[in-house]
Amino acid sequence: MSRRPRLRALARQLGIEDGYRSAIDDRRVATRDGTREALVAAMGFAGDSEAAAVASLARLAERKREAPGADPGDARCYEADAALGPGGRAFGIWTNLYSLRSPSNLGFGHLGDLDALVRHAAAEGAAFVGLNPLHAATHRPGRFCPYTPVSRLFRDPLYLDPERVPELASCREAREVLSSPEASALRAAARLDTAAVEALHDRVLAPLWAAFRDGRGAGSDARRDAFAAYRAAAGSDLERFATFLALADQLEREGLGRDADRWPEAYRSPESPAVRAFADRHADTVQRHAWAQFELDRQLADVADRARDAGLAIGLYTDLALGSAAGGSDVWARPDLFARGVSVGAPPDDFALGGQDWCFPPLDPHALRREHFAYFRAVVDANLRHAGALRVDHALGLRRLFWIPEGRPASEGAYVRYPEPELFAVLSEASRRHRAVLIAEDLGTVPEGFSASIARRGMLSSRVLLFERTARGFRRASRYPRACLATANTHDLPPLAALAGEDDLVLRRRVGQISDDAALAALAGQRRDDRRALRERLVRDGFLARTASGREALAAGVTAFLCDTPAALVGLSLDDLGGETEPINLPGVAADRHPSWTRRMGLSLDAIFASAPARAQLDAIPLSRRLRRSAASARDS
Repeated sequence: MSRRPRLRALARQLGIEDGYRSAIDDRRVATRDGTREALVAAMGFAGDSEAAAVASLARLAERKREAPGADPGDARCYEADAALGPGGRAFGIWTNLYSLRSPSNLGFGHLGDLDALVRHAAAEGAAFVGLNPLHAATHRPGRFCPYTPVSRLFRDPLYLDPERVPELASCREAREVLSSPEASALRAAARLDTAAVEALHDRVLAPLWAAFRDGRGAGSDARRDAFAAYRAAAGSDLERFATFLALADQLEREGLGRDADRWPEAYRSPESPAVRAFADRHADTVQRHAWAQFELDRQLADVADRARDAGLAIGLYTDLALGSAAGGSDVWARPDLFARGVSVGAPPDDFALGGQDWCFPPLDPHALRREHFAYFRAVVDANLRHAGALRVDHALGLRRLFWIPEGRPASEGAYVRYPEPELFAVLSEASRRHRAVLIAEDLGTVPEGFSASIARRGMLSSRVLLFERTARGFRRASRYPRACLATANTHDLPPLAALAGEDDLVLRRRVGQISDDAALAALAGQRRDDRRALRERLVRDGFLARTASGREALAAGVTAFLCDTPAALVGLSLDDLGGETEPINLPGVAADRHPSWTRRMGLSLDAIFASAPARAQLDAIPLSRRLRRSAASARDS
C-alpha cells in the first residue's frame, strides 16, 4: 500500500499502473513508491515529495487542458482477405536474413540473398517471405541484435549487396576486395563476426561511393538525380542519421566509442554548433552514408517488385522492433521523445525468475502525443516501404510497457500505459495506405481484452504451436483462429529439430541458464513429455504415422498440422527447413556466456531447398495453402 497518496495520484495520471499479476504464482505485485518516483521523474515530473507531486499534478492538468486528446476511432487495417481473396489461406517462409550463407555475401546475408530466397519461395507456391528487422544495428562484438537497433527509421548497410550496385562494373578496387581471401574467410565462417564484416564492407563501399559521386558508371546522371530526389524526400531524418554514423565512426577512432550518450557534451545534440561544423567538414562521408541508404532502398524495391512478379500475394513481410538503443541515432536525434533513467523489460516469470531488462529506453507516451505521433508514424511508414506485411514485435507495448528504473532489478519495475487507440490509428492508416497486412506479436502475458482489440482492428494475432496448449495437451488444428499467423516457433524458441532431442537444453545448461544437472534432468523429462504429447496430437489427427520416427517426420507432421488450421497465414522457419538445432537467440543470456544472433545457416539456400528436412516439410503443404501458380511453372521462370 502506498504511503504517498499524492505521488500515487500523479503516477496514475501519468499512466503508471498500481501493480500487476505475477506470471509465476498469480499473486498481486504492487508498484513501490520508489519505483513510482523514478518513473515519474523519467517523464519529466517531480515526485520526490508530496508537495512536489501536488505541483506536478497541477502542471499535468494544465497541459491536458491545453492539448486535449481526440478519439481516433477504431479504423480497420488492410486485411489478409484483401491480399489472399475471401477465406484464402497461404503460407510463407521466414528467416533471419543476415544468417544466410551464399557464395556472394561477406558472411552476412544481403538483399541479393533475399532475392534468391524469394525465387525459392515462389517455386514452392508461397505467399510471403518474412524477415527479421532490417533496422540499422550496432556491429561491435557482442552487441549485434536486430531487435535493439541504432535506428528504426533506416536500414543496416550490411544488407546492401555490392554486386547489385551498378558502379561495381567500373570499380576494380571494390571487385578485388570481394574476391579477396578475407572475403572468402568471412563467407566460410561458422559464426557471424559483424565487426569484421563491417570493416570489409566499408572497403567495398568506399570506392563504389567514389565511383557514383564522380559519375563513373552507366546511367550516372539518372542515378545521381534519383539520389538527390531520395535525399530530399527523406529530409532531415536522413541527414541526422548519416551525420550520426559519420560522427560515430570518427569518435570511435578517437577512443570515445559509438554510443552517443557517452560522447562529450558538445556532440550530444544534432543541432549543436560542434555537430554542424563536423558535418560540414565531413560532408563527403555524410553523403556516403546517405547514399548507402538510397542504394538499400533501391535494391529492396527491386526485390519487392520481383516478389510480386513471381506471384507472392503478400510479398515481403518485415519486422518492427519494439525500441531503439540508448546510444543510437534515434535517441540522439530525438531525445525529447525518450524517457531517460529507465529501460524496457519484462517482470519475473517462469522463464526468467528475475525478470528481464532489455536495456533500451522507452518512448515517453506523453511526448508521443505532444508531437502528434510524428516519429511513430515515420517509423511505421519506413518499415512498410516495399512490404506487404509488417510484424509488430511485442505488440503488447501498444497498450502498456514494463519500465525498470536504472540500477534496479526488473522485479522493481512497473507497467506504464500507452495511448493504444492513437497508436492503432497510426498503424491502421499506414496499413491501408501501403496495402499491407499487420501481424501483432501478442505472446506472453496478454492484457485483458487485447486480443479482441487486435481482431476488431483487423490485425492478425500470432499463434505459436508450442504455446497452443491446454491441460489436456496440444490444441486441435481446428481450434486456431482464422485471423492469425501460425508458426511452430519464434526467434526466441528452439528450432523443430532441437525439440526432437535435448541439444538446446544441454546448451542452456552449459551457459548457466539451467542451474544444475538436476534441473537439466527435470527439463529433459518435461521435453520428452512435450514431445510425446505433440506426437499424440499429430498421430491422432492423421498428420503423423504411428510408426514414424526421427526429426524429419516430426517436422513434416507439424507442417501438415499447421497448414490444416484455419489460420490465414502459416509461417515456416528457414531454420527448420535447414534442420538447424541451435536457437538463434537465448533470451536473458549475456553475450559473454553465449553469442546469440551470430549462428549462421549451415547450408546455402540451394542446398537447404534440396535437403531431406526441407523436402519433407514442403511436400507436407497441401495445394489449398499454395498459390494458384504451380511450383513447376515458377521454377521454369
